[in-house]
Amino acid sequence: MIKVCSLFSGSSGNCIYISYNDTALLIDAGVSGRRIEKALSDIGESFDKIAGIFITHEHSDHISGAGVLSRRYQLPVYANAPTWKAIGSSIGKIKSDKICEINPGEEICIGDMGINSFLIPHDAACPVGYNIFIKDKKISIATDIGHMDAELLSKLENSDMVLLESNHDTEMLKCGRYPWPLKQRILGEKGHLCNDMAGKVVAHLATKGTKQFLLGHLSQENNFPELAYETVSNALLEKQINPLKDVYLEVALRDRVSKVLCV
Repeated sequence: MIKVCSLFSGSSGNCIYISYNDTALLIDAGVSGRRIEKALSDIGESFDKIAGIFITHEHSDHISGAGVLSRRYQLPVYANAPTWKAIGSSIGKIKSDKICEINPGEEICIGDMGINSFLIPHDAACPVGYNIFIKDKKISIATDIGHMDAELLSKLENSDMVLLESNHDTEMLKCGRYPWPLKQRILGEKGHLCNDMAGKVVAHLATKGTKQFLLGHLSQENNFPELAYETVSNALLEKQINPLKDVYLEVALRDRVSKVLCV
């Protein structure tokens, strides 16, 4: 059975757990090692099965716990070369044999999982999302997205489950207290995905057969879980897709684990 759970999701920290049989992975580790240990315990899991940590990009809300966990549990950490260079010494010293360099588009296999990264538009050195292939199933993780284009959309299509960014409500952001340069960054081509675009993407993917969705990386200042859910639900309804019956839709919260999804 494939299990997927968002342990943390938001600008204060991100970590996603994926397991199949006796192998598990973390996508990002952006909170303290202790908090990740507690979150795993909350869903009845531990580090016994975790075979590695896959990093999407070098921002602190995605890497802050990676070094501690690598040292504590002798875990390999996977990232591409520009991301490793950008990380530098910010997560402390990691054993050389635990520093694993992977190229975007290169698939590696761990247990029965095939992990393939793909480029995303964000203001980082070489940010990526991940496709995880297990038997005939495909799970996709894509957050910190400045804009959606056809190439990125193609990486998400034909997924069984998708965790997609739904960072902000555009009007809340524009009218909020953030300074204008930060608003421009978030709204820019390498910023974050808004609720409306997340809704369009989810509706498109649902018409292509994706059945399970988590909305992630919500802004604490410029969004509400209820608003993100409602916006995406309305986009599904416009395609005659019932968000309560035809698909599973949930908002991944910043400070608590999501439901453990079985894919």
